[in-house]
Amino acid sequence: MRRRVAWRRIAPGAVAAGTLALLLSACGDGLPEPATEQADDTARLWIVFLVAAGVVGGATMALILWAALRYRRRSDELPDQRHSNVKLEALYTAVPVLIVAVLFGLSVVAEEEVTHLSDDPDVVVDVVGYQWQWSFTYPDERVESLPGPAGELPELVLPVGSSVRFNLVGADVIHSFWVPEFLSKRDLIPGVHNSIEVTVTRPGVWTGRCAEFCGLDHWKMSFTVRAVAPEEYEAWLDERRAAAA
Repeated sequence: MRRRVAWRRIAPGAVAAGTLALLLSACGDGLPEPATEQADDTARLWIVFLVAAGVVGGATMALILWAALRYRRRSDELPDQRHSNVKLEALYTAVPVLIVAVLFGLSVVAEEEVTHLSDDPDVVVDVVGYQWQWSFTYPDERVESLPGPAGELPELVLPVGSSVRFNLVGADVIHSFWVPEFLSKRDLIPGVHNSIEVTVTRPGVWTGRCAEFCGLDHWKMSFTVRAVAPEEYEAWLDERRAAAA
């Protein structure tokens, strides 16, 4: 009897401790700080999935612990042999379906935001990936950014607060345009027109990479991304035009 009373006292605490430990283990989203509006949409969706996974995992662990402690063997008496519980079965079928439906709907909404292309972006950049470097051309501004001498990385300069369209072209094999702070990447496939659009929300300097193994010197395919105020962006354009002239 004393042992039974002791277990009844310990069980709620054990369930609560297990649930708390599981939820605390999910603290922190593990993402770079978003630098674009589209990245914010992706980050919000990721956090929703993370919280949903924590809640489902915590509830599952709590139910397992509760069942193990509440219905542990206490005697040689044969337990209830009921073969079904229709209400319970309907509940644990409906709840997962509802969770998946909600997450699917949120995913569709986020995807629409991330992949949306405006009719008239503020800036257009033609991005060409080739073995094993990048070139960035601003056709409307008649400016080009190429790799510099002695391995100097090409620089992609973007104005904060403006919509930027990247037209992605693979010159030889498949490459992948990836800036971690944008929380997205897109392949450059020879013969396939691919575009992505972002609106940078904060100034900063980041490193972009090719995220698709493309050959022996794939590791060299990095570039610099510099997000600046609109005035500084215009000054950079003027500087590039003067240098080209």
